[in-house]
Amino acid sequence: MRRTRRQWVTLGLAAVLLAALCVLAAFWQWHRYTDRQAQIALVESNYTSQPVPLADVLSGPGDALDGDDEWRPAVVVGEYATEDTVLLRNRPVNGTPGFHVLVPLRTELDGTATVLVVDRGFVPLGADASGPAAVPDPPAGEVTVTVTLRPDEPASDRGAPAGQVQRINTEQVLAEGRDGGAWADGATVGAYGQLRAEDPAAAVALVPAPRPDTDPGSHLSYTFQWVIFALGAVGGFVLLWRRETRAATVTAGELLAAEDPDGTSRPPRQRRRRVDEEYEDALVDAAHQVPARSTHPD
Repeated sequence: MRRTRRQWVTLGLAAVLLAALCVLAAFWQWHRYTDRQAQIALVESNYTSQPVPLADVLSGPGDALDGDDEWRPAVVVGEYATEDTVLLRNRPVNGTPGFHVLVPLRTELDGTATVLVVDRGFVPLGADASGPAAVPDPPAGEVTVTVTLRPDEPASDRGAPAGQVQRINTEQVLAEGRDGGAWADGATVGAYGQLRAEDPAAAVALVPAPRPDTDPGSHLSYTFQWVIFALGAVGGFVLLWRRETRAATVTAGELLAAEDPDGTSRPPRQRRRRVDEEYEDALVDAAHQVPARSTHPD
């Protein structure tokens, strides 16, 4: 049964709509791919660079880390506020659940008292999973710390037990310490540091933060897949239209070839089958009509 013009228009619009959605998905994946490539380039450029003094990157309290300086190593000289240690929860390392140990570091930037939160490393869960079995203390007194600088994470709206946070946000980390962080008012920066080295070294070292991930992911391959889907939607409609319109077109020669001697029209395939059968019958009749060889001499 042939489709009506309305049905063809409906199918065509559906194919165009599907193709458009596939193209939008392809562009979305492409933008994710380019963004990821930019992140990887930043990591590869900054992470392995030489450490610089913290004052070369942050000017003082209230300053936020510039995006181009993320993953840059910096050297800070100061003293840990051990009594204000806070735990970061729900941040496993290498698939192992546990906590990150966050400790504020008192330092100075251009002669101004400044506080930088330092992620000293990872400790596994304790026996009841509500906290670690132990939290090793950082070095006492003045310490020279090399950190990887990261911008503050957005504040979390999820609750956490006392002394724990869901994200590394300087304000929220300090609020879980003594006096709700009042001692550090006006001295914080919009960044934190992931520990690389301490001098002097701590008596018990923590598991360091892993290297940043530089896997590009599958965004580029997904882009190509969505493009193929878009082409398939349009190509499928065109193929279906050509197949059905071609099947509906019958030439005059085909009609004559399909007509029986009695004037009855038959499809070409049935006509060919009928001719083959008639040819076989003719061969059988001819075999029966061959005269017998004469036995009389001439």
